Amino acid sequence: MMTEPTSASVPGIWYRQSSEDVLRALGSSTEGLSSSEGTSRLEKAGPNEITEAARPGGFQILLSQFRSLIIWILIVAGGVSAIMGEIVNTVAIFVIVVLNAFIGFYQELSAERSINALKLLTAPEVKLRRDGRVRSFPASQVVTGDILILEAGDLVAADARLLKAASLFVMEATLTGESATVEKQITELPSDNIPIGDQVNIVFMGTSVAAGAGEAVVVSTAMQTELGRIAGLLQQADSTKSTPLQQKLDAFGRVLIWIALGIVAVLFALGFLRGTALEELALTAIGLAVAAVPEGLPAIVTVALSVGVLQMARRRVLVRKLAAVETLGSTTVICTDKTGTLTVGQMTVRALYVAGNGYDVTGEGYEPHGTISLREGMLDDKHSLALQELANVHLGCNKAHLFEEDGIWKVIGDPTEGALLVSGAKAGAKQEVLSRESPVVVEFPFDSDRKLSSMVREMPGGSFRVFANGAPGPLLERCSHIYTEQGVRPLSQEDRLVVSSVISGMAGLSLRVLGSAQRDFDEFKADAVAADVEQGLTFVGLAGMYDPPRPEARRAIADCRAAGIRVVMITGDHPETASAIAKDLGIASGASAVTGAQLEQLNEHELNERVSSTSVYARVTAEHKLRIVRALQANGDVAAMTGDGVNDAPAIKGADIGIAMGQTGTQVTKQSADIIVTDDNFATIVEAVEQGRGIYDNIRKTLQYLLAGSTAELLLMAVCVVIGLPAPLLPIHLLWINLVTDGLPALCLATDKIDPSVMTRAPRRQNESLTDRRFLSTMLLTGLLTASVAFGVYFYTLKYGDAETARTHAFTVMVFSEILRAFGARSETVSVWKISLLTNRSLVVVVVATFIFQIWSQHNTVLGGLFKTTPIAYADFMVLFSLAAIPLVVLEIVKLLRANFAKANGQAARD
Repeated sequence: MMTEPTSASVPGIWYRQSSEDVLRALGSSTEGLSSSEGTSRLEKAGPNEITEAARPGGFQILLSQFRSLIIWILIVAGGVSAIMGEIVNTVAIFVIVVLNAFIGFYQELSAERSINALKLLTAPEVKLRRDGRVRSFPASQVVTGDILILEAGDLVAADARLLKAASLFVMEATLTGESATVEKQITELPSDNIPIGDQVNIVFMGTSVAAGAGEAVVVSTAMQTELGRIAGLLQQADSTKSTPLQQKLDAFGRVLIWIALGIVAVLFALGFLRGTALEELALTAIGLAVAAVPEGLPAIVTVALSVGVLQMARRRVLVRKLAAVETLGSTTVICTDKTGTLTVGQMTVRALYVAGNGYDVTGEGYEPHGTISLREGMLDDKHSLALQELANVHLGCNKAHLFEEDGIWKVIGDPTEGALLVSGAKAGAKQEVLSRESPVVVEFPFDSDRKLSSMVREMPGGSFRVFANGAPGPLLERCSHIYTEQGVRPLSQEDRLVVSSVISGMAGLSLRVLGSAQRDFDEFKADAVAADVEQGLTFVGLAGMYDPPRPEARRAIADCRAAGIRVVMITGDHPETASAIAKDLGIASGASAVTGAQLEQLNEHELNERVSSTSVYARVTAEHKLRIVRALQANGDVAAMTGDGVNDAPAIKGADIGIAMGQTGTQVTKQSADIIVTDDNFATIVEAVEQGRGIYDNIRKTLQYLLAGSTAELLLMAVCVVIGLPAPLLPIHLLWINLVTDGLPALCLATDKIDPSVMTRAPRRQNESLTDRRFLSTMLLTGLLTASVAFGVYFYTLKYGDAETARTHAFTVMVFSEILRAFGARSETVSVWKISLLTNRSLVVVVVATFIFQIWSQHNTVLGGLFKTTPIAYADFMVLFSLAAIPLVVLEIVKLLRANFAKANGQAARD
């Protein structure tokens, strides 16, 4: 009779217990549960499914799109336009509001699909032993105590402790991020706090069986599994975070509201005290409110980000959320996976040893192009013959297949065998020839006891030869002879010492070392076992391999350092390998990696202190990654997180910017991410950082341009109202000025070419104001200069002419001045004559077209009546144009003075 699971069935202890103790604790046996017991446990525990947290409904998500104050400013501006009868302007504004709302609604709804993607990783059917018989069941009916029957190709339906394992290899990339298969065993593990990747007697939900067979007792189901725990972390991770740009614009929007209300109230009161008619006061106040608020800003920001998205797509970066572009530009720390992101993601043979000589191998990944060179001396025929002998062993014991698809070389099979296959091809061996002339008679797969694999092939002359590859130590113990340039001779103790020294040298270079050997037989018995053929072998040589860093990764990391961005490697790989790659790439100088087990010993305060000086983490879990990201954020960093496996998803979702790998990334990871890098390349991420910084700069200078125009309009109106002059600009004039400046010129600035110097600056502080002192001083100076020129023209014309002509001149000068300023607004530091006009042709076209239209409108009866202006002589236009250029000239002089002052201070500091 089955018993209930005991209190010993606590998650995390199963790998430390024997299989008998686990079965006893779970109230099960090798015969499995009874049908009635399985049903009973299912009713108590519930189905074996990943559950979802409660989510807001569609209507709530839609309403949340209207939380931004800038959106409400836009709505108010639309209402003001409607009151004033500006139907076209009203329609345009509300179209923008609705479009922004639906775009945000769609993105937020799409982002919540992550948990659904996790469900795809659970097996729909599973083989269980119940009532002593093996039958198929829906994966949702698996309960603790069930006996799983595992075969090659199966998806594991729950976390389970292995009871039997026959050459069982499991692919755990979804949990650990490492592409190599893991050989499983059944013996208990005595240590505590063993990382997921080293729990070799446990199989986990969502992983897949690559080879072999096994049986396991289920210890956790549903949300209690490692996959379920990740799903829980994913639900807890903050997906509603606002970006630095959104936060700054919201804060700025609040300031704008109070400024606009304050100005309107003051001027309304002044006019009322003077006895101005209420209708005129209302129109003036409404016009001032429209002038105070740059209603085109949200649209300009959206367009700038959208154009950035298109540009990034051309650079192999897909953006799922518009605001993520700017967030990436403000990143201070990039947490990156190692395999496939910083490295090629393909094992590559880098060194060979055969017949007493060492060789270097060039080439990257699985592409069979590269050279093999002798370290000492020139390569000749005898060396080529030795290399061919070693290559024959590499290919003779190999089940992988190399092929080219769409210009990319790929391997089907084990990555290690793929690396040997490529190395053999570089030495001149051909797999298809060997397979045709020497067919396989029998294969002895790799297992953890022998630590090698072998294949027996029938040779062309009728003899037989065993080819063996494996761990160099155990392989050498089975060898009695050695291959040399003079032929085969007995293996001496001195030979063993020499080979052992070569093995140590390769391992010291962080290479994974594999040995190769062979043996000839005149006859071969069909019932022979591995022990019969894997003895008396002839040692042929060694291969040293590793997953090489991407050639462009080292430069990309150097670019990050120059840009003030710290790169942190977080990997499931071994600490030694992670540290070696980090040192090679320049991520860390020499400090050892912090392991997941060490992280377990740190509390939150200790971790917050540790993350600021740690650059390499190894053997970490999904929870560790999320803790690292949160600790960085607690220290004030803007953290980007990259990854491809399910174990990366919680940290990706919780980071300020989540980056998924497009080629190797799981669907869960991609749904959790803000952006997707289609080529899985770290250098592409750095390019995206540059793009993000450039877009922020463009938005900032566009905002300054818009606000300077609004400031000029307000100053001009306010001064005239205060001193009792007639309004210099009518509401229709203000609307037109806003249209021509908030529209196409601002759009051209927002999409301007990115300044290449952006990657030489330190990242912006997260609390840095969008409008700093330099921003405000330039904005106020620009507004003051423009308003002064327009007031001077208005006052002079009003003194010697009528009010309508004075308004016409003031109106024209304001338009000319503001569109001319667009050229100077392209850079806060570089003079306008140093920036080629050809780098922003659209701005040139817009400025010229606006000049022509403004002149033509003064002589067109319909437009003249609409604007209530009088015709201006063409000679007067030239005078007004010259006066309108004064603010631009003064601002350029200020730029030169600032640059010279900064240069002098820099020289003084160096002296």
